[in-house]
Amino acid sequence: MAKVALVVDDSMLIRYSLCRYLEARGFTVEAAVNGAEAIEVVSRIHPDLIVTDMRMPKMSGSEFITALKGNEKTARIPVLVVTSKANGTCDADERAEFVIYKDIDVETQMDAALELVMERQRRGHSAGS
Repeated sequence: MAKVALVVDDSMLIRYSLCRYLEARGFTVEAAVNGAEAIEVVSRIHPDLIVTDMRMPKMSGSEFITALKGNEKTARIPVLVVTSKANGTCDADERAEFVIYKDIDVETQMDAALELVMERQRRGHSAGS
């Protein structure tokens, strides 16, 4: 069964690029334009991975991550943060599995982030067997 990813970004170009990237790696991908919409999507599906921007209208990435981590049903979903380097570090950095900067080669960073997340999931599943 294919893994499911949720991409949350108000930029149509970034959302499209990240969705295509994840689909090429076997994920079924859902998308949302802000954290509020993403909360609704998460209530319908249980993604294996969430990739979120930090600066979005209606509900920021930080507020979205706070909502996820505060709910026992979604607290363990790995979160990758996508932000511009100009934003600097943010309070969500420590709650995310990986921070990806839009102004640096996104695909190379995504490769490293996915490898890290998948390895952690493999170790977690084998440890519980």
